[in-house]
Amino acid sequence: MKKDTKVIRAGNDKTRNAGIVNTPVFHASTIVFDSVKAMNDADERGFRRGEKVMYYGRRGTPTHWTLQDAITELAGGADTVLAPSGLGACVLAIMGSVKSGDHILVTDSVYGPTRGFCNGFLKNFGVETTFFDPLLGSNISKVMQPNTTLVFCESPGTHTFEVQDLPAIADAAHEGGAKVAADNTWASPWFCNPIALGADISIEAATKYIVGHSDANMGTVTCTTETLPGVQHAYGALGLAIGVDDVYLATRGLRTLPARLKQHQDSAIKVAGWLKEQPNVKRVLYPPLIDDPGHAIWARDFSGGSGLFSVVFDKSSSLAAAALIDGMELFTIGYSWGGFESLIVPSMPSGARSATKWTEPEPGIRLHIGLEDPEDLIADLDRGLARFRRALG
Repeated sequence: MKKDTKVIRAGNDKTRNAGIVNTPVFHASTIVFDSVKAMNDADERGFRRGEKVMYYGRRGTPTHWTLQDAITELAGGADTVLAPSGLGACVLAIMGSVKSGDHILVTDSVYGPTRGFCNGFLKNFGVETTFFDPLLGSNISKVMQPNTTLVFCESPGTHTFEVQDLPAIADAAHEGGAKVAADNTWASPWFCNPIALGADISIEAATKYIVGHSDANMGTVTCTTETLPGVQHAYGALGLAIGVDDVYLATRGLRTLPARLKQHQDSAIKVAGWLKEQPNVKRVLYPPLIDDPGHAIWARDFSGGSGLFSVVFDKSSSLAAAALIDGMELFTIGYSWGGFESLIVPSMPSGARSATKWTEPEPGIRLHIGLEDPEDLIADLDRGLARFRRALG
């Protein structure tokens, strides 16, 4: 099937859904059985062998399996484990891949809460983290240690949008005996497939583009056959339970992912192109732009670009950035992104770096281009940049 067909059909099981187009919402904790043998059989198949069979609500229902199977089909792994948030997905991927005494490598452009997890919680359990230059590529081998078990990538990087050479990193990591996990949230499985590029685990903050409507938190961890048991074990051992209503919303959002992402991309290219030409704008950090430093690798490994990018000014101040942001009419101020609405936040990457230095003027701004008309968004930004210039004096 073509991708447009696959995203509509993936995960649907006529026998599971009883002919219903959307898998019903199964609210369940206890599952009852007709006999001890039936209960033991369900436990053996579900808990011991990992089959998708009802035996306890926390371990999944047909509502969960529809989303898991759909993401797996799009991302190209052996199976997908759900998490209650994007950060939860990052944590599951790491916890399922390490043990005390191990060492992991994490890109310096990683999502801030993932950095916090590694520097705090993970360190307390005897796992050492080294952050590396996101542009290291095959030279990742030079910072690997004998006990390096995982290389954690995120491409493009948070706020700074470096595009990593994932195939080169994966080859070097595998040669050194390490697995590779990639946070693929910016592109979603629609625009990029990290497992096809050599990664062992593909992570999505489904809260963003998969849910797509800013009304549910969700994470997904798609694994190869080799990495799946560890992630499944971490899920069970941590006692996670994923709310079935949120799973339903994520599955519903997934079905319109291609149409929404096309609009996000088209509008983002128009807005980013306009911003490049404006006074005081030094750089627009958006890999689909032909002059972006990561464009060549992006064009090789990605089939499209999402609506998220950052803007760097030739000079800036907190007062000027606040004047720009606070007066916006269509760009609302808020964390996360990936919904239908446009968002704006200040961007200050320098405080979240340890292996590399970010020397551009701060604050910049990070924009999520929503589904509004791009001409209206440009007009809103035009007024904002005028306020920015006045505040700079």
